[in-house]
Amino acid sequence: MKPTLQLKLGQHLTMTPQLQQAIRLLQLSTLELQSEIQQTLEENPMLEQDEDNPDATAETDNNAEKQEQENLNSASEQSAENEDPHIDMENQQEMPDDLAVDSNWEDTYDITTASAPSSQSSSDSNNDFLENQSIEGDTLSEHLIWQLHNSQFSDTDQIIAIAIIDAINDDGYLTESVEEIFEGLKDELDIEIDEVEAVLHRIQRFDPIGIAARDLRECLLLQLEQFDEKTPGLADVRNIIEHHLDLLGAHDYARLQKKTRRDEEQLKKLIAFIQALNPKPGASISRNNAQYVIPDIFVRKINGQWQVSLNPEASPNLRINAVYENHLKNAGRGNNTSHLRNSLQEARWFLKSLQSRSDTLQRVGEAIVKRQRLFLDYGDEGMKPMVLRDIAEELEMHESTISRVTTNKFMHTPRGVYEFKFFFSSHVSTADGGECSATAIRSMVKKLIENENPKKPMSDNKISSLLVKEGINVARRTVAKYRESMLIPPSNERKRLA
Repeated sequence: MKPTLQLKLGQHLTMTPQLQQAIRLLQLSTLELQSEIQQTLEENPMLEQDEDNPDATAETDNNAEKQEQENLNSASEQSAENEDPHIDMENQQEMPDDLAVDSNWEDTYDITTASAPSSQSSSDSNNDFLENQSIEGDTLSEHLIWQLHNSQFSDTDQIIAIAIIDAINDDGYLTESVEEIFEGLKDELDIEIDEVEAVLHRIQRFDPIGIAARDLRECLLLQLEQFDEKTPGLADVRNIIEHHLDLLGAHDYARLQKKTRRDEEQLKKLIAFIQALNPKPGASISRNNAQYVIPDIFVRKINGQWQVSLNPEASPNLRINAVYENHLKNAGRGNNTSHLRNSLQEARWFLKSLQSRSDTLQRVGEAIVKRQRLFLDYGDEGMKPMVLRDIAEELEMHESTISRVTTNKFMHTPRGVYEFKFFFSSHVSTADGGECSATAIRSMVKKLIENENPKKPMSDNKISSLLVKEGINVARRTVAKYRESMLIPPSNERKRLA
Protein backbone atom coordinates (compact mmCIF):
# COMPACT_ATOMS: atom_id res chain seq x y z
CA MET A 1 0.00 0.00 0.00
CA LYS A 2 1.36 3.39 -0.98
CA PRO A 3 1.73 5.73 1.99
CA THR A 4 -0.31 8.90 1.69
CA LEU A 5 -0.58 12.10 3.68
CA GLN A 6 -4.10 13.22 4.60
CA LEU A 7 -5.33 16.38 6.28
CA LYS A 8 -8.49 16.08 8.38
CA LEU A 9 -10.46 18.88 9.97
CA GLY A 10 -12.50 18.26 13.09
CA GLN A 11 -13.44 19.47 16.53
CA HIS A 12 -12.11 17.97 19.72
CA LEU A 13 -12.93 18.86 23.32
CA THR A 14 -9.92 19.84 25.39
CA MET A 15 -10.05 19.89 29.18
CA THR A 16 -8.06 22.81 30.50
CA PRO A 17 -6.79 22.65 34.08
CA GLN A 18 -9.12 25.53 34.92
CA LEU A 19 -12.16 23.65 33.66
CA GLN A 20 -11.08 20.51 35.51
CA GLN A 21 -10.96 22.59 38.66
CA ALA A 22 -14.44 24.03 38.05
CA ILE A 23 -15.96 20.58 37.53
CA ARG A 24 -14.21 19.17 40.59
CA LEU A 25 -15.44 22.02 42.81
CA LEU A 26 -18.95 21.42 41.53
CA GLN A 27 -19.03 17.86 42.83
CA LEU A 28 -17.52 18.59 46.28
CA SER A 29 -19.69 18.59 49.39
CA THR A 30 -19.69 21.74 51.51
CA LEU A 31 -17.23 20.30 54.03
CA GLU A 32 -14.93 19.13 51.23
CA LEU A 33 -15.21 22.56 49.61
CA GLN A 34 -14.22 24.28 52.84
CA SER A 35 -11.16 22.06 53.03
CA GLU A 36 -10.29 22.86 49.42
CA ILE A 37 -10.67 26.59 50.07
CA GLN A 38 -8.45 26.39 53.14
CA GLN A 39 -5.74 24.59 51.19
CA THR A 40 -5.92 27.15 48.38
CA LEU A 41 -5.65 30.02 50.86
CA GLU A 42 -2.49 28.47 52.26
CA GLU A 43 -0.92 27.91 48.84
CA ASN A 44 -1.92 31.07 46.96
CA PRO A 45 -0.76 34.41 48.44
CA MET A 46 -3.03 36.34 46.07
CA LEU A 47 -6.16 35.02 47.80
CA GLU A 48 -7.41 36.09 51.19
CA GLN A 49 -10.53 35.65 53.26
CA ASP A 50 -12.86 38.65 53.14
CA GLU A 51 -13.58 39.39 56.78
CA ASP A 52 -15.16 42.77 57.38
CA ASN A 53 -14.19 43.89 60.88
CA PRO A 54 -15.49 47.40 61.65
CA ASP A 55 -14.07 47.28 65.18
CA ALA A 56 -10.48 46.97 64.01
CA THR A 57 -8.26 49.94 64.88
CA ALA A 58 -6.15 51.93 62.47
CA GLU A 59 -3.05 50.63 64.19
CA THR A 60 -4.09 47.06 63.52
CA ASP A 61 -4.69 47.86 59.85
CA ASN A 62 -1.29 49.53 59.54
CA ASN A 63 0.46 46.59 61.18
CA ALA A 64 -1.33 44.17 58.90
CA GLU A 65 -0.40 46.17 55.79
CA LYS A 66 3.22 46.37 56.94
CA GLN A 67 3.31 42.60 57.41
CA GLU A 68 1.74 42.11 53.98
CA GLN A 69 4.45 44.27 52.41
CA GLU A 70 7.20 42.30 54.14
CA ASN A 71 5.68 39.04 52.90
CA LEU A 72 5.40 40.53 49.43
CA ASN A 73 9.07 41.49 49.29
CA SER A 74 10.03 38.01 50.42
CA ALA A 75 7.76 36.40 47.84
CA SER A 76 9.14 38.60 45.06
CA GLU A 77 12.72 37.70 45.94
CA GLN A 78 11.89 34.00 45.98
CA SER A 79 10.03 34.17 42.67
CA ALA A 80 13.01 35.91 41.07
CA GLU A 81 15.15 32.90 41.93
CA ASN A 82 12.60 30.37 40.70
CA GLU A 83 11.19 32.27 37.73
CA ASP A 84 10.29 30.54 34.50
CA PRO A 85 11.35 32.73 31.57
CA HIS A 86 8.87 30.95 29.29
CA ILE A 87 5.84 32.16 31.26
CA ASP A 88 4.10 35.06 29.53
CA MET A 89 0.89 36.16 31.19
CA GLU A 90 -0.09 38.18 28.12
CA ASN A 91 -0.54 34.91 26.25
CA GLN A 92 -2.66 33.29 28.95
CA GLN A 93 -6.12 32.17 27.90
CA GLU A 94 -8.73 34.90 28.30
CA MET A 95 -11.05 34.21 31.22
CA PRO A 96 -14.62 33.59 29.94
CA ASP A 97 -17.73 34.96 31.58
CA ASP A 98 -19.11 31.45 32.11
CA LEU A 99 -17.26 28.21 32.74
CA ALA A 100 -18.46 25.30 30.62
CA VAL A 101 -18.93 22.97 33.55
CA ASP A 102 -22.18 21.76 31.97
CA SER A 103 -20.63 19.27 29.57
CA ASN A 104 -20.39 15.54 29.37
CA TRP A 105 -16.67 15.35 30.15
CA GLU A 106 -16.46 11.71 31.19
CA ASP A 107 -14.71 10.85 27.90
CA THR A 108 -11.88 13.26 28.57
CA TYR A 109 -11.73 13.64 32.35
CA ASP A 110 -12.31 10.94 34.92
CA ILE A 111 -13.67 12.68 37.99
CA THR A 112 -13.00 9.70 40.20
CA THR A 113 -9.27 9.99 39.57
CA ALA A 114 -9.07 13.61 40.70
CA SER A 115 -7.00 14.04 43.81
CA ALA A 116 -9.00 14.56 46.98
CA PRO A 117 -8.59 17.92 48.71
CA SER A 118 -6.17 17.89 51.60
CA SER A 119 -7.39 19.09 54.97
CA GLN A 120 -3.91 19.15 56.47
CA SER A 121 -2.82 22.56 57.72
CA SER A 122 0.52 23.98 58.73
CA SER A 123 -1.08 25.56 61.76
CA ASP A 124 -3.90 24.52 64.04
CA SER A 125 -5.38 28.00 63.80
CA ASN A 126 -5.79 27.64 60.06
CA ASN A 127 -8.47 25.01 60.58
CA ASP A 128 -10.64 26.97 63.01
CA PHE A 129 -13.61 27.13 60.69
CA LEU A 130 -13.61 23.34 60.34
CA GLU A 131 -13.22 22.72 64.06
CA ASN A 132 -15.83 20.51 65.72
CA GLN A 133 -17.51 19.63 62.42
CA SER A 134 -17.40 16.00 63.53
CA ILE A 135 -17.08 14.28 66.85
CA GLU A 136 -14.92 11.18 67.00
CA GLY A 137 -16.55 8.80 69.47
CA ASP A 138 -15.15 5.69 71.11
CA THR A 139 -15.76 2.31 69.55
CA LEU A 140 -17.43 -0.35 71.67
CA SER A 141 -14.07 -2.10 72.08
CA GLU A 142 -12.38 1.13 73.20
CA HIS A 143 -15.21 1.82 75.63
CA LEU A 144 -14.84 -1.62 77.22
CA ILE A 145 -11.04 -1.44 77.40
CA TRP A 146 -11.29 1.97 79.06
CA GLN A 147 -13.46 0.40 81.76
CA LEU A 148 -11.03 -2.51 82.02
CA HIS A 149 -8.12 -0.15 82.69
CA ASN A 150 -10.16 1.59 85.37
CA SER A 151 -11.02 -1.66 87.16
CA GLN A 152 -9.01 -3.91 89.46
CA PHE A 153 -7.80 -6.81 87.31
CA SER A 154 -4.65 -8.86 87.75
CA ASP A 155 -2.20 -8.98 84.85
CA THR A 156 -3.44 -12.43 83.89
CA ASP A 157 -7.09 -11.44 84.11
CA GLN A 158 -6.40 -8.38 81.96
CA ILE A 159 -5.06 -10.60 79.18
CA ILE A 160 -8.14 -12.81 79.46
CA ALA A 161 -10.42 -9.75 79.47
CA ILE A 162 -8.83 -8.33 76.32
CA ALA A 163 -9.32 -11.68 74.56
CA ILE A 164 -12.99 -11.62 75.58
CA ILE A 165 -13.45 -8.02 74.43
CA ASP A 166 -11.85 -8.88 71.09
CA ALA A 167 -14.53 -11.55 70.65
CA ILE A 168 -17.45 -9.12 71.17
CA ASN A 169 -19.18 -7.88 68.01
CA ASP A 170 -20.68 -4.45 67.35
CA ASP A 171 -24.06 -5.50 68.75
CA GLY A 172 -22.39 -6.46 72.03
CA TYR A 173 -22.57 -10.26 71.75
CA LEU A 174 -19.77 -12.73 72.41
CA THR A 175 -18.93 -14.44 69.12
CA GLU A 176 -16.67 -17.15 70.58
CA SER A 177 -17.44 -19.69 73.26
CA VAL A 178 -15.61 -19.71 76.58
CA GLU A 179 -13.94 -22.93 75.47
CA GLU A 180 -12.61 -21.32 72.28
CA ILE A 181 -11.24 -18.34 74.20
CA PHE A 182 -9.60 -20.70 76.70
CA GLU A 183 -8.02 -22.75 73.90
CA GLY A 184 -6.51 -19.59 72.46
CA LEU A 185 -4.94 -18.61 75.80
CA LYS A 186 -3.91 -21.84 77.49
CA ASP A 187 -0.54 -22.05 75.73
CA GLU A 188 0.29 -18.50 76.80
CA LEU A 189 -1.18 -18.52 80.31
CA ASP A 190 -1.29 -21.10 83.07
CA ILE A 191 -5.05 -20.87 83.64
CA GLU A 192 -8.16 -23.01 83.98
CA ILE A 193 -11.36 -22.57 81.99
CA ASP A 194 -13.16 -21.46 85.16
CA GLU A 195 -10.94 -18.37 85.24
CA VAL A 196 -12.12 -17.37 81.76
CA GLU A 197 -15.72 -17.82 82.89
CA ALA A 198 -15.08 -15.68 85.96
CA VAL A 199 -13.55 -12.84 83.93
CA LEU A 200 -16.45 -13.03 81.49
CA HIS A 201 -18.91 -12.51 84.36
CA ARG A 202 -16.98 -9.40 85.37
CA ILE A 203 -17.01 -8.05 81.80
CA GLN A 204 -20.78 -8.62 81.74
CA ARG A 205 -21.07 -6.04 84.53
CA PHE A 206 -19.52 -3.38 82.30
CA ASP A 207 -21.46 -0.67 80.55
CA PRO A 208 -23.61 -0.96 78.48
CA ILE A 209 -25.67 -3.37 80.54
CA GLY A 210 -26.20 -6.71 78.79
CA ILE A 211 -22.80 -6.72 77.13
CA ALA A 212 -20.82 -9.90 76.31
CA ALA A 213 -23.89 -12.15 76.32
CA ARG A 214 -23.78 -15.38 74.36
CA ASP A 215 -27.35 -15.15 73.08
CA LEU A 216 -30.44 -12.96 73.30
CA ARG A 217 -31.79 -14.80 76.33
CA GLU A 218 -28.64 -14.18 78.36
CA CYS A 219 -28.50 -10.56 77.16
CA LEU A 220 -32.00 -9.82 78.42
CA LEU A 221 -31.47 -11.68 81.70
CA LEU A 222 -28.31 -9.67 82.36
CA GLN A 223 -30.33 -6.50 81.96
CA LEU A 224 -32.90 -7.72 84.49
CA GLU A 225 -30.19 -7.76 87.15
CA GLN A 226 -30.30 -3.97 87.33
CA PHE A 227 -33.85 -4.09 88.74
CA ASP A 228 -34.81 -4.50 92.37
CA GLU A 229 -36.18 -7.96 93.08
CA LYS A 230 -39.37 -6.34 94.36
CA THR A 231 -40.07 -4.73 90.96
CA PRO A 232 -43.66 -5.62 89.95
CA GLY A 233 -43.76 -8.31 87.26
CA LEU A 234 -40.01 -8.99 87.36
CA ALA A 235 -40.44 -12.68 88.21
CA ASP A 236 -42.94 -13.18 85.37
CA VAL A 237 -40.69 -11.35 82.91
CA ARG A 238 -37.73 -13.51 83.92
CA ASN A 239 -39.90 -16.61 83.48
CA ILE A 240 -40.93 -15.58 79.95
CA ILE A 241 -37.33 -14.83 78.93
CA GLU A 242 -35.93 -18.04 80.42
CA HIS A 243 -38.59 -20.47 79.24
CA HIS A 244 -40.93 -18.93 76.64
CA LEU A 245 -38.85 -16.55 74.54
CA ASP A 246 -39.64 -18.60 71.43
CA LEU A 247 -43.38 -18.06 71.92
CA LEU A 248 -42.84 -14.34 72.37
CA GLY A 249 -40.77 -14.19 69.19
CA ALA A 250 -43.48 -16.05 67.27
CA HIS A 251 -46.18 -13.71 68.63
CA ASP A 252 -48.03 -16.76 69.91
CA TYR A 253 -49.84 -14.83 72.62
CA ALA A 254 -52.56 -17.41 73.16
CA ARG A 255 -50.09 -20.11 74.23
CA LEU A 256 -48.06 -17.53 76.15
CA GLN A 257 -51.14 -16.65 78.21
CA LYS A 258 -51.65 -20.31 79.03
CA LYS A 259 -48.01 -20.83 79.99
CA THR A 260 -47.83 -17.75 82.20
CA ARG A 261 -51.40 -18.01 83.51
CA ARG A 262 -51.84 -14.29 83.05
CA ASP A 263 -54.78 -12.50 81.45
CA GLU A 264 -54.44 -10.38 78.32
CA GLU A 265 -53.98 -7.07 80.16
CA GLN A 266 -51.31 -8.49 82.45
CA LEU A 267 -49.50 -10.10 79.52
CA LYS A 268 -49.45 -6.78 77.64
CA LYS A 269 -47.65 -5.15 80.57
CA LEU A 270 -45.11 -7.99 80.77
CA ILE A 271 -44.41 -7.77 77.05
CA ALA A 272 -44.01 -4.00 77.29
CA PHE A 273 -41.46 -4.58 80.09
CA ILE A 274 -39.44 -6.92 77.85
CA GLN A 275 -39.68 -4.60 74.85
CA ALA A 276 -38.13 -1.84 76.96
CA LEU A 277 -34.93 -3.92 77.23
CA ASN A 278 -32.19 -3.52 74.63
CA PRO A 279 -31.59 -6.58 72.39
CA LYS A 280 -28.43 -4.97 70.93
CA PRO A 281 -26.67 -3.16 73.79
CA GLY A 282 -23.45 -2.68 71.83
CA ALA A 283 -25.23 -0.70 69.13
CA SER A 284 -25.68 2.18 71.59
CA ILE A 285 -21.93 2.77 71.29
CA SER A 286 -21.42 2.64 67.56
CA ARG A 287 -18.34 3.16 65.48
CA ASN A 288 -20.51 4.93 62.95
CA ASN A 289 -20.41 8.51 64.14
CA ALA A 290 -23.20 10.91 63.33
CA GLN A 291 -22.78 12.62 59.99
CA TYR A 292 -22.73 16.38 60.26
CA VAL A 293 -23.75 18.29 57.17
CA ILE A 294 -23.92 21.94 56.25
CA PRO A 295 -26.90 22.82 54.04
CA ASP A 296 -25.98 24.35 50.71
CA ILE A 297 -29.27 26.18 50.26
CA PHE A 298 -32.17 27.33 52.41
CA VAL A 299 -35.80 27.01 51.34
CA ARG A 300 -38.28 29.36 53.01
CA LYS A 301 -41.90 30.27 52.37
CA ILE A 302 -42.16 34.05 52.05
CA ASN A 303 -45.51 35.71 51.29
CA GLY A 304 -46.93 32.35 50.22
CA GLN A 305 -44.09 31.61 47.79
CA TRP A 306 -41.22 29.17 48.24
CA GLN A 307 -37.90 31.02 47.98
CA VAL A 308 -34.44 29.48 47.50
CA SER A 309 -31.26 31.13 48.75
CA LEU A 310 -27.65 30.00 49.08
CA ASN A 311 -26.28 29.40 52.56
CA PRO A 312 -23.81 32.26 53.16
CA GLU A 313 -22.04 30.18 55.82
CA ALA A 314 -21.35 27.29 53.46
CA SER A 315 -18.03 28.76 52.34
CA PRO A 316 -15.98 31.77 53.44
CA ASN A 317 -15.95 34.87 51.25
CA LEU A 318 -12.72 35.22 49.31
CA ARG A 319 -11.12 38.13 47.52
CA ILE A 320 -7.93 39.08 45.72
CA ASN A 321 -5.26 40.43 48.07
CA ALA A 322 -5.32 44.17 47.33
CA VAL A 323 -1.78 44.83 48.60
CA TYR A 324 -0.23 42.20 46.33
CA GLU A 325 -2.41 43.22 43.37
CA ASN A 326 -1.40 46.88 43.70
CA HIS A 327 2.24 45.87 43.92
CA LEU A 328 1.92 43.98 40.63
CA LYS A 329 0.32 46.98 38.95
CA ASN A 330 3.18 49.21 40.06
CA ALA A 331 5.96 46.70 39.44
CA GLY A 332 5.47 46.46 35.70
CA ARG A 333 6.40 43.19 33.98
CA GLY A 334 9.72 42.38 35.54
CA ASN A 335 10.80 38.77 35.72
CA ASN A 336 10.69 38.82 39.52
CA THR A 337 6.88 39.14 39.47
CA SER A 338 6.04 36.19 37.19
CA HIS A 339 5.28 33.89 40.12
CA LEU A 340 2.84 36.37 41.64
CA ARG A 341 1.20 37.01 38.27
CA ASN A 342 0.59 33.29 37.84
CA SER A 343 -0.84 33.18 41.35
CA LEU A 344 -3.13 36.10 40.52
CA GLN A 345 -4.46 34.34 37.42
CA GLU A 346 -5.01 31.12 39.37
CA ALA A 347 -6.81 33.07 42.11
CA ARG A 348 -9.15 34.65 39.58
CA TRP A 349 -9.91 31.25 38.05
CA PHE A 350 -10.60 29.83 41.50
CA LEU A 351 -13.02 32.65 42.34
CA LYS A 352 -14.71 32.16 38.96
CA SER A 353 -15.08 28.42 39.62
CA LEU A 354 -16.63 29.11 43.02
CA GLN A 355 -19.09 31.55 41.48
CA SER A 356 -19.99 29.02 38.77
CA ARG A 357 -20.62 26.39 41.45
CA SER A 358 -22.87 28.75 43.41
CA ASP A 359 -24.86 29.77 40.32
CA THR A 360 -25.42 26.13 39.32
CA LEU A 361 -26.50 25.16 42.85
CA GLN A 362 -28.97 28.05 42.91
CA ARG A 363 -30.51 27.13 39.56
CA VAL A 364 -30.82 23.42 40.35
CA GLY A 365 -32.24 24.16 43.81
CA GLU A 366 -34.87 26.47 42.36
CA ALA A 367 -35.85 23.90 39.72
CA ILE A 368 -36.25 21.16 42.35
CA VAL A 369 -38.34 23.36 44.64
CA LYS A 370 -40.52 24.45 41.73
CA ARG A 371 -41.40 20.82 40.97
CA GLN A 372 -41.72 19.64 44.58
CA ARG A 373 -43.83 22.41 46.11
CA LEU A 374 -46.53 19.92 47.10
CA PHE A 375 -43.98 17.96 49.13
CA LEU A 376 -42.92 21.13 50.95
CA ASP A 377 -46.58 21.93 51.64
CA TYR A 378 -47.98 18.49 52.50
CA GLY A 379 -45.13 16.03 53.08
CA ASP A 380 -44.13 12.75 51.45
CA GLU A 381 -47.50 12.07 49.82
CA GLY A 382 -47.10 15.29 47.85
CA MET A 383 -43.82 14.17 46.27
CA LYS A 384 -43.97 14.15 42.48
CA PRO A 385 -42.07 11.62 40.36
CA MET A 386 -38.91 13.26 39.05
CA VAL A 387 -35.70 12.03 37.44
CA LEU A 388 -32.42 13.75 36.61
CA ARG A 389 -33.48 14.18 33.00
CA ASP A 390 -36.42 16.37 34.03
CA ILE A 391 -34.17 18.96 35.67
CA ALA A 392 -31.51 18.63 32.96
CA GLU A 393 -34.02 19.40 30.20
CA GLU A 394 -35.57 22.29 32.10
CA LEU A 395 -32.20 23.95 32.73
CA GLU A 396 -30.71 22.82 29.39
CA MET A 397 -27.87 21.02 31.14
CA HIS A 398 -26.40 17.54 30.87
CA GLU A 399 -27.67 14.84 33.22
CA SER A 400 -24.08 14.29 34.38
CA THR A 401 -23.97 17.90 35.58
CA ILE A 402 -27.23 17.50 37.50
CA SER A 403 -25.87 14.29 39.03
CA ARG A 404 -22.76 16.12 40.28
CA VAL A 405 -24.79 18.98 41.71
CA THR A 406 -27.25 16.73 43.54
CA THR A 407 -24.66 14.43 45.15
CA ASN A 408 -23.68 15.34 48.72
CA LYS A 409 -25.53 18.66 48.49
CA PHE A 410 -28.16 19.43 51.11
CA MET A 411 -31.28 21.56 51.25
CA HIS A 412 -32.60 23.02 54.51
CA THR A 413 -36.41 23.14 54.46
CA PRO A 414 -39.10 23.64 57.11
CA ARG A 415 -39.59 19.86 56.96
CA GLY A 416 -35.94 19.05 57.63
CA VAL A 417 -32.59 18.81 55.88
CA TYR A 418 -32.58 16.65 52.74
CA GLU A 419 -29.96 15.68 50.22
CA PHE A 420 -30.86 16.96 46.77
CA LYS A 421 -31.09 13.36 45.53
CA PHE A 422 -33.94 12.72 47.99
CA PHE A 423 -36.31 14.64 45.72
CA PHE A 424 -35.73 12.30 42.78
CA SER A 425 -37.77 9.11 42.59
CA SER A 426 -39.28 6.74 40.05
CA HIS A 427 -42.97 6.69 39.22
CA VAL A 428 -45.89 4.27 39.29
CA SER A 429 -48.83 4.60 36.92
CA THR A 430 -52.27 5.46 38.24
CA ALA A 431 -55.64 4.28 36.97
CA ASP A 432 -56.42 7.63 35.36
CA GLY A 433 -53.20 7.61 33.34
CA GLY A 434 -51.27 9.81 35.74
CA GLU A 435 -48.14 9.10 37.74
CA CYS A 436 -47.37 8.75 41.44
CA SER A 437 -43.88 8.89 42.93
CA ALA A 438 -42.33 5.99 44.79
CA THR A 439 -41.81 8.29 47.79
CA ALA A 440 -45.52 9.09 47.93
CA ILE A 441 -46.44 5.41 47.70
CA ARG A 442 -44.02 4.52 50.52
CA SER A 443 -45.74 7.15 52.64
CA MET A 444 -49.16 5.65 51.85
CA VAL A 445 -47.95 2.15 52.74
CA LYS A 446 -46.55 3.43 56.03
CA LYS A 447 -49.79 5.23 56.88
CA LEU A 448 -51.90 2.13 56.13
CA ILE A 449 -49.70 0.02 58.41
CA GLU A 450 -49.79 2.61 61.18
CA ASN A 451 -53.59 2.58 61.13
CA GLU A 452 -54.07 -1.20 60.84
CA ASN A 453 -55.62 -3.41 63.50
CA PRO A 454 -52.63 -4.63 65.55
CA LYS A 455 -54.43 -7.93 66.21
CA LYS A 456 -54.89 -8.51 62.47
CA PRO A 457 -52.11 -6.70 60.59
CA MET A 458 -52.53 -6.38 56.84
CA SER A 459 -50.56 -8.53 54.44
CA ASP A 460 -48.66 -7.02 51.53
CA ASN A 461 -51.33 -8.37 49.21
CA LYS A 462 -54.06 -6.60 51.20
CA ILE A 463 -52.14 -3.31 51.13
CA SER A 464 -51.68 -3.71 47.37
CA SER A 465 -55.42 -4.19 46.84
CA LEU A 466 -56.22 -1.11 48.95
CA LEU A 467 -53.84 0.99 46.88
CA VAL A 468 -55.38 -0.34 43.66
CA LYS A 469 -58.78 0.82 44.93
CA GLU A 470 -57.22 4.27 45.31
CA GLY A 471 -56.21 4.14 41.65
CA ILE A 472 -52.55 3.28 42.20
CA ASN A 473 -51.43 0.17 40.34
CA VAL A 474 -48.80 -1.38 42.57
CA ALA A 475 -48.02 -5.09 42.84
CA ARG A 476 -47.67 -7.05 46.08
CA ARG A 477 -43.92 -7.52 45.59
CA THR A 478 -43.54 -3.75 45.12
CA VAL A 479 -45.37 -3.15 48.39
CA ALA A 480 -43.03 -5.65 50.06
CA LYS A 481 -40.00 -3.82 48.63
CA TYR A 482 -41.22 -0.45 49.90
CA ARG A 483 -42.10 -1.91 53.31
CA GLU A 484 -38.67 -3.49 53.69
CA SER A 485 -36.95 -0.25 52.65
CA MET A 486 -38.67 1.41 55.64
CA LEU A 487 -37.54 -1.46 57.93
CA ILE A 488 -41.15 -2.44 58.63
CA PRO A 489 -41.50 -6.17 59.46
CA PRO A 490 -44.01 -8.42 57.66
CA SER A 491 -47.54 -8.86 58.97
CA ASN A 492 -46.83 -12.00 61.01
CA GLU A 493 -44.16 -10.13 62.97
CA ARG A 494 -46.31 -7.02 63.43
CA LYS A 495 -49.06 -8.91 65.21
CA ARG A 496 -49.39 -7.84 68.82
CA LEU A 497 -51.90 -7.63 71.62
CA ALA A 498 -54.23 -4.65 71.27
